[in-house]
Amino acid sequence: MNETVREWFQKAEADARTAKREFDAVDSPNYDAVCFHSQQCIEKMMKGILVHHRVTFTKTHDLVQVFELLKTVCRELECSDGDLRFLTSFGVSFRYPGESADREDAQNALEVCERLCMVLDPHLPSE
Repeated sequence: MNETVREWFQKAEADARTAKREFDAVDSPNYDAVCFHSQQCIEKMMKGILVHHRVTFTKTHDLVQVFELLKTVCRELECSDGDLRFLTSFGVSFRYPGESADREDAQNALEVCERLCMVLDPHLPSE
């Protein structure tokens, strides 16, 4: 695995840790951040796999769109469109005034993130 690919996965892991740490925060948890970092974790995992396979992609936070590209190199990969759409909504929506996540949104985002991590994990390149 080259250094760029490794960095994609390190950033994905950092996003997952941030989401979990913020969800578990006792004092003023930021549920918006939990949702955003859950989405970012999956986006970076998928893009890291694409980079590993030398597949170019446009700048997008749409996980369904990224997944469609991913299927071109990981044909047996199966993900729920509902899960991908659910997390995609957090790539932008809670970052600005007008919408806020609650604990239930954050818990659901973490659960979807963990489920998708398990699906993507077998497709990560080995060291």
